[in-house]
Parts: sequence; C-alpha cells; structure tokens
Amino acid sequence: MTTASTQPPVAGSQAPPKDSVEAAAIPQQSAGARTHRSRAFTRWVEETCAKDPGARTALRSGLRKDLDAVPRMHRLIAPWLPETPSPDVERAYYAVAAMIAAQPRSALRRPDHAEADPARGEGERRSGAPETGRFGASLGTTFALAVVQGPGREKEMRAGTAEARLNLLTRQSPAGLHRHLPASVSYLCSLGVDVDWAQVLDDLSHWRRHSGRISRRWLQDFYRLRAKDPLADADGQDAQELQQPQPVEEAPTG
Repeated sequence: MTTASTQPPVAGSQAPPKDSVEAAAIPQQSAGARTHRSRAFTRWVEETCAKDPGARTALRSGLRKDLDAVPRMHRLIAPWLPETPSPDVERAYYAVAAMIAAQPRSALRRPDHAEADPARGEGERRSGAPETGRFGASLGTTFALAVVQGPGREKEMRAGTAEARLNLLTRQSPAGLHRHLPASVSYLCSLGVDVDWAQVLDDLSHWRRHSGRISRRWLQDFYRLRAKDPLADADGQDAQELQQPQPVEEAPTG
C-alpha cells in the first residue's frame, strides 16, 4: 500500500474529501477549532489504522516512548500538528495516536462506517455516554460506563477497580500520566467500552496547567454516572411494585 493513502490532506490540494478539507483548514486559535482538529485527527488515526497495517505498526511503535525515539511516526503525525505546538501538545498527539494503534483491530473505526456512525460527531456519544456540553466524554464517564455496562458481558470491571484506576491517574504528573494511561485505556477497550480519544488528546495536552480541573471533572463524571445507576434500578423496582396487583384483604367473618 502506498504511503499517500495514510497522509492527511494538505490545504489547497485538488478535490480532497470534505472532512479532510475541514481538518486541514482549521484555524488554531479558538477552543472550538482545537476540538474540531482533535476529532478530525483521532478519527483519521482510527481509519488509517483500520485500513493500513503498515501505518498502524508505525504508530504503535511509539507507545510509551519519547518523541526522539519514534522516527517512524513523524511522517504520519507531523502534518497534523499545530504550527507551533507546545511540547505537551506535541507529545499528546503522538501518545494518543500510539494508544489508538495499540488497540485490537476490531475496536478500530473503519472508513466505511464513518458516515454511519454519528456518535463520533460533536455533541454525541456512543455506549450510552451522557451529553457533556462542550466537552467530550471524559475518562471518568468511560470508567463509569465500564462498570455500569459490565454485568452480563464476558468481561466486566468492578466498581472498586475502576475507582482505584481513575484515582491513580488523577494523582499523576504529566510524565506519570503518559506512563500509566496506555494500560488503563487498553483495559477499557478490552471491555468493549469506547474511549473518546479526542477528549483524551485535549486532556493530555493541558494536563500540566489544568490537571486539577481535569481531574475534578473525571471524578465528578464518574461518581455522577455511578450514582444514577442504582437510582435508576430503584426507580424501576418501585414502578414494578406499583404495577403489581395488591392482595385483597378478606373481611373478617362474624
């Protein structure tokens, strides 16, 4: 397979796909533009890994590695970087691409499903994840879904395990987060829970300056969704009890 099929489009090229034009021409100032770029990038990585084994191998080679030790990744990632990325943003792009490529091929989003999968669009989520405003589904939401949706599956995550893993991540420095995150997201993917890679990219990019805010949102999302699960079960049980016919007491005989 030629390398041309794995390269993102360049602004001004002849008749590239519509989504590719938008990804290449995104302004770099606003938060909305960054979100659009992040979603376009992670979508492209998933599609490229699904259709090009060579590119997937090159991207996977960078898992948990320093940027100076991943020469095979540069031709794929460099065209997607903002013009003047900070070291944290640059490392986040490489790390997320490597984590996506390290997932089982069956978990990757294939190009022919791009239009049929609206949950990858902005404001919509797969796996029953709730709406989260201008943010994507956080890791807290993803860990909670792994617990809520686990019963009945071949694999499941216990609530205590999810809580411990999430709390461990929130206590990490940038270097520690890059070290521990791949194992956590790999575990989530193995359970069949979808990770919002674009949101992971944004959170990694800003962890050094905003880890407190990001950690707070992860934990709040986790406990909020976990609290809804038993409450929903209780409401369902109450409704069933109300629908059941009540026994009629017999009048005492004189």
